[in-house]
Amino acid sequence: MNLLERIEQARLNKDKRLDLSDMRLRALPPQLFELDHLEELVLDENLLVELPDDIGRLAALRSLSIGENDLMVLPDAICDLSNLENFYLGYNSLTEIPEAIGKMKKLKKLNIARNDLLELPDSIGELTELTKLSLHDNLLTEIPDSIANLSKLTKLYLDNNDLRALPASLAGMASLENLMLSGNHIAALPADIQKMPKLKELVLDENEFTTLPPALVECMTLQVVTLCGNPIIELPNQLLERKDLRIET
Repeated sequence: MNLLERIEQARLNKDKRLDLSDMRLRALPPQLFELDHLEELVLDENLLVELPDDIGRLAALRSLSIGENDLMVLPDAICDLSNLENFYLGYNSLTEIPEAIGKMKKLKKLNIARNDLLELPDSIGELTELTKLSLHDNLLTEIPDSIANLSKLTKLYLDNNDLRALPASLAGMASLENLMLSGNHIAALPADIQKMPKLKELVLDENEFTTLPPALVECMTLQVVTLCGNPIIELPNQLLERKDLRIET
């Protein structure tokens, strides 16, 4: 069954899910954007370099996956998908994401890993329903303060970027449980990181830490800290004496 036949079948059957992955698509046909009943669209493993503005017409979409393509830019119109909850963009060539992404208020999971992102828009902090944000393996040098507004975020993946510091506001993320920061150039944690009430796992491998703040012992939910590949000189005794905390160096 060819591309247009698949789309026509989905139209006739009122299918809520359409999988067009691994079809070597270089462009999306206009017929696709007439499927206003679609709730899930999979476009992984194609050859897409860009998306047309018409993508914003698929207003019923709750899940959109466009991983492993050649996307270099996203149209602002994609941010009109206001019902989207899951958005996967991993393994592309994106250098930025639209400022308008803040309009996607229902997003719960956003994955832009393994791209070429140089920065994040401040509007990322408007995605207040996010529970998981994957930004690992990019070229980010800083994280906007607005990330602290992601009050429901439980998992944040920032490993393998070019970060040298973390915003102080990070310590205000009340729901964060897993913070992945390996493979950066970070030498210090935010001053009040011990105040994070739910932090369980802190992955700091391959950075520039020589020690950790003693106050981290006050983070009573913390279970694991990994520091492999850092130039550690000495760790505070208060941390080493905590029986319920595993520190890997």
